[in-house]
Amino acid sequence: MSCLRPNIAQMAGYVPGYQPPDSEAWIKLNTNENPYPPSPQVVEAIRQELGELGDSLRMYPDAGSVQVRRTAATLFGFEPSWVITANGSDELLNNLIRAFAGEGEEVAYIHPSYSYYATLAQIQGAKIRTFGLTADYRIADFPSRYEGKLFFLTSPNAPLGFTFPLDYVANIARRCAGMLVVDEAYVDFAEANALELVKEFDNVVVTRTFSKSYSLAGMRLGLAVARPEVIQALDKIRDHYHLDRLALAAAGAALRDQAYLRETVGRIRDTRAWFSTELGALGYALVDSQTNFVFASPPDRNGKRVYEGLYARKILVRYFSDPLLAHGLRITIGTRQEMEQTLAVLKELG
Repeated sequence: MSCLRPNIAQMAGYVPGYQPPDSEAWIKLNTNENPYPPSPQVVEAIRQELGELGDSLRMYPDAGSVQVRRTAATLFGFEPSWVITANGSDELLNNLIRAFAGEGEEVAYIHPSYSYYATLAQIQGAKIRTFGLTADYRIADFPSRYEGKLFFLTSPNAPLGFTFPLDYVANIARRCAGMLVVDEAYVDFAEANALELVKEFDNVVVTRTFSKSYSLAGMRLGLAVARPEVIQALDKIRDHYHLDRLALAAAGAALRDQAYLRETVGRIRDTRAWFSTELGALGYALVDSQTNFVFASPPDRNGKRVYEGLYARKILVRYFSDPLLAHGLRITIGTRQEMEQTLAVLKELG
């Protein structure tokens, strides 16, 4: 179409992880979903909100997500004016680019990390810059002063799983003239987070998702913590009713049940440690993971061979054709039983 913006016509859309139509027939370890159900309090909150006849659904939800913001702020040690909710953390990433980077202005991120940053930047018409990683998982050739509008730092990193030390993240914040967005989608599986840096630096934003640790990928929920002036800007450009009533009920209940979060996260971390040890015994090379997945390379460094072998046995993991990643696989940590079955097949494949 001649009236289509050139950057939209030329770009390739983001391709999410494969969702098989017969998912119950698979061991599904490709999209980092939590293998355990959400908190029972979440289920009960949704039932209460829905009611016997679902009458509440005829009315619009709370446009400002006021109660959920208050709950999150109390949990994280901030005032509510420092918190915003979102339709998944992807909405936040999109709106941060819209708020801070105009057409032709620069947005940067690490490669490899979350490839959706590139898609969002292309939609905006922003200029894209990528930085590589050193052998010890630091940013290669990062300037003493980065002048771009936004720098996305995925920590813990996906798809590799390592995390950046907080003093290193603070150093990056000092060197950014624009905003540093610390994407903490997997942080509940890690040993530290960057929330305190939001108080220390006025250019730091921390984004979170409910999809991984809270088992709510199907609800599309996220939040961000930032200075009030940043939150106000994001509030201006978000959709006015961006979270439905059931999602708001689920978010509040999930945040309140931290005991359940600790229990399920603990189970996943324990399984991750066991599975990593077993993979190492098979000769796999692993990145030390602070997430709910591992990135592992078989002894022959042929990730595609192992991916296809698992796929033939109805075990779905994530293979990346990118030359920087093709030597390995990203494997979500499922239940202990799922990981035992996966390990057995990996032993067969050699």
